[in-house]
Amino acid sequence: MNYLDINHIVCTIMGYPLSYIELLGTLSGLISVYYASRGNVLTWPTGIVNEIALAILFYQVQLYADMFLQVFFFVVTIFGWYHWKSNKADVPITRLRHKKWYLLSLGAGTLLLGTCIKNLPQWLPVYFPHPAAYPYIDSFVTVASILATILLAKKQLENWIFWIVVDVISVGLYQVKGINFLSIEYVIFLGLASWGLWQWHKKLRYA
Repeated sequence: MNYLDINHIVCTIMGYPLSYIELLGTLSGLISVYYASRGNVLTWPTGIVNEIALAILFYQVQLYADMFLQVFFFVVTIFGWYHWKSNKADVPITRLRHKKWYLLSLGAGTLLLGTCIKNLPQWLPVYFPHPAAYPYIDSFVTVASILATILLAKKQLENWIFWIVVDVISVGLYQVKGINFLSIEYVIFLGLASWGLWQWHKKLRYA
């Protein structure tokens, strides 16, 4: 059987059929976010596993923007890993300047990407035979995640604020799409992001 198929079930938890690919994506994501909240470089290699698993999963549930997001994550993961490892001294935590440009980018990016994702089945019907699910909400999550990842790679405090917003929306989105285990993971991510914001704020305050 194809272990990458969402219908290949590893076990059933309280009546919910959990697939191998969702389990792999969930566990690797938890590990990666845990390391990120501690400012540990291991967040990047564990993130690569998470990105590959979720790209496969999201394609199967028609969350195409989230699928493309994993490709971006992979590129930024390589950058972040190199950026952290290439500095002999610990990369300092800093605050974000020019916040309004990030907010404008979030709005414009969501509108542009959402329109493209919505039209994918018309433009590329062979590769995307099914209509995109919630293209604009999915795109908002994608664009906000891109901005958060850039800020994380640069070790800027506000990355956690973006992640908190992403996590809140993702909990509902994945619940509606029936990937409940992943939805529960994002509840945990929300707690980890809140804890990460608190930890990084303390480090910055006492730096």
